[in-house]
Amino acid sequence: MSIIPKTMSAVLTTGHGGYEVLEYRNDIEVPIPNSDQVLIKVLGAGINNTDINTRTAWYSKSVKGETNASNSQGEDGDGSWSGEPLEFPIIQGADCYGEIVAVGDNIDAGRIGERVLVRTMQQYAVDYRPYECWTMGSECDGAFAQYMVAFSDESFKIESNWSNAELASIPCAYSTAENLLERSGVKQGEIVLITGASGGVGSAAIQLAKRRGASVVAISSKSKLDLVKEIGANTVVNREDKLTDSIENESIDVVIDLVAGERWGDLLDVLKKGGRYAAAGAIAGPLVELDVRTLYLKDLVLIGCTFQDRKVFENLIGYIERNEITPLVSKTYPLKDIITAQKDFVSKKYVGKLVLLPK
Repeated sequence: MSIIPKTMSAVLTTGHGGYEVLEYRNDIEVPIPNSDQVLIKVLGAGINNTDINTRTAWYSKSVKGETNASNSQGEDGDGSWSGEPLEFPIIQGADCYGEIVAVGDNIDAGRIGERVLVRTMQQYAVDYRPYECWTMGSECDGAFAQYMVAFSDESFKIESNWSNAELASIPCAYSTAENLLERSGVKQGEIVLITGASGGVGSAAIQLAKRRGASVVAISSKSKLDLVKEIGANTVVNREDKLTDSIENESIDVVIDLVAGERWGDLLDVLKKGGRYAAAGAIAGPLVELDVRTLYLKDLVLIGCTFQDRKVFENLIGYIERNEITPLVSKTYPLKDIITAQKDFVSKKYVGKLVLLPK
């Protein structure tokens, strides 16, 4: 049985802002699980857009630009996923892979020793009401720490020979990607266009769409075209090129969009009549111009994808345990180097995931 210390290292986010609000400390009290919770020794914590967006308050409606722009910092009042003010300090970290080392009074002690992945978008805390959820690292403390508590019902046992970093790369990005595909009903034989294809969610979506038997057209920067093709994309398009110069109008069944931005209208142009568009990000900017005639004359379906049903995470556990997908980890960092890790993430120079390894 693991010896649980009284204090731990953790990164506190002390408010909305730049990197200056990230405070690495080694004197934070180890949390005690409530009756319905487990205490997890964190073995890996991935870096995600949502960690940075929450810190900078990018979700605020006051923000008009792309996620990495100098003016992308929003206002405090509506800067969270929920639109409600956050109570600082918080421990962020939407990805957690770890080992259960203690359990609450109402949890079977037999869970101690289990290796688990924790669901990022959680329903237990809101009684499984549709389209409501807690986001780990936002509405509750997350994995940028040596230990964290999580609801037992949201901590999924995993049996896999993947490394700690590889398993930690899964929860947020892969559940977002699987949710986009599930909600848009991607099926065998369809042609799927994926934007932001070199990032954590985009690269996951390529694999998961291919697993469903779809053909993938991916959009990426010129420097990453070959790497994105290696992940499994059938066709890769340079994001600097005009989309309709590379892809025929009305040739795509489903668009999986993480980018939005000023070229958003082209995505609807390449959709077939009756096509589906699903979005879970807007890294190039949240404000777009829609020609409503394109929407209704082509009978398009537009789907926003934040809420995730439990089935999405259960799917991922199965895919991992059956080795139906491959982890894509580019680099790992000690927890104390979180600022370096987030700066590398923002630079977009890596394909796949960056992961913190608490010591």
